[in-house]
Amino acid sequence: MQQDEDTSVPNGFDAHAHEDSSHPDGPSTSQRPLAAPRIREGLGFRPPSGISTPQYSSRAVGKASSPLPDSNGLGWPAKSTHLRLNATDDERAEREKRLSSAVRTILECIGEDPDREGLLKTPDRYAKALLWMTRGYEERLADIINDAVFEEDHDEMVLVRDIDISSLCEHHLVPFTGKIAIAYIPNKLVLGLSKLARIAEVFSRRLQVQERLTKQVALAVQEAIHPRGVAVVMEATHMCMTMRGVQKPGAVTVTSCMLGCFRTQQKTREEFLTLIKGR
Repeated sequence: MQQDEDTSVPNGFDAHAHEDSSHPDGPSTSQRPLAAPRIREGLGFRPPSGISTPQYSSRAVGKASSPLPDSNGLGWPAKSTHLRLNATDDERAEREKRLSSAVRTILECIGEDPDREGLLKTPDRYAKALLWMTRGYEERLADIINDAVFEEDHDEMVLVRDIDISSLCEHHLVPFTGKIAIAYIPNKLVLGLSKLARIAEVFSRRLQVQERLTKQVALAVQEAIHPRGVAVVMEATHMCMTMRGVQKPGAVTVTSCMLGCFRTQQKTREEFLTLIKGR
């Protein structure tokens, strides 16, 4: 489940843009139109409507650049995230009204009568519920972490395991639920224990795939306190596998993300894996 660091050239970037524009054979490559970014839907990559989770590189640690590419501390916002974050009360009410209308249309399309007693208030209820289940789009990481970063001379592993997680699969909009374990080895700074659970909560309250959720949690902890290493393992059951499609109840998906010394040092990684299994 671990991936090597990405050394490929980003889509739309001309690797030869630095060449001399006075080249006798014609205009420099910096003047050539850049190819449109490819949309690799279905492989865990987001289309250009949002910013996909970046590949982590240990070279970025300690530099000004951040693996969380958003000045508001939202962490990989989608196209409409800032609109929802900064909405006025009137705009929030209008959004909820449009969502309720869309749910009513869904009820009609599946063959139901949205005007019968049992469904009369369902569109409004579901609109409110869906906005609550996706409230992570309205939360900034900076506000979540706040000032819960402390100087501490502790250089052994810090682990919080069995954190309950619920999220919505972005492919079918049905839930997946499970537990996540988060560990890090401090580098002079420690994070308030509850903040590890809060970081996981923020990213889970968005439309997600488990692979991206796991990596986003790890990168957020890395960015918050720049520890020597971060390890995250998540186990979850997906309703899109149990209620529909292949229909395999009991199937559990496990994803992991190892950064820093957890990736490079086998003994450290093994200690973490042993601790999360010792339940």
